[in-house]
Amino acid sequence: MIEAVIEDEGWTAILPDAAALAEECQRHAAAFEASIGREIALLFCDDAAMTDLNSRFRDKDGATNVLSFPSGEDEGFLGDIALARETCAAEAAEKEIPLRDHAAHLIIHGMLHLIGYDHETEDEAVEMERRETEILSVMGVADPYGQAGG
Repeated sequence: MIEAVIEDEGWTAILPDAAALAEECQRHAAAFEASIGREIALLFCDDAAMTDLNSRFRDKDGATNVLSFPSGEDEGFLGDIALARETCAAEAAEKEIPLRDHAAHLIIHGMLHLIGYDHETEDEAVEMERRETEILSVMGVADPYGQAGG
């Protein structure tokens, strides 16, 4: 189960089906990684809120596109994910890809972080990108790391 919290109403204007997209992402991701089927809270926020989260929890300045906060629990609640509207929209525009596809990628990326995937080393990054691409493929989303579309 995923609870989508739309804190920034700007998301409603640019991605009216944000909550449905979150559910779709979880359903497809859980088919590959069963533990993703656990409870997740997904915050659709603006860059100001993301900047605050990034500062408080990562000691970094500025907004980022997605943050994940694993619960550390073995069952039940898996964790929280936050997406920053302005950053996500700007990245999608820069890559010339649909915002919905980019948001799906970031949601999947966040979910994989919740279950321990990371990209600190090249090997980890390759494995995480492979899994993201597999999940996105069944959703009809182009490979975000491929040549076409950015």
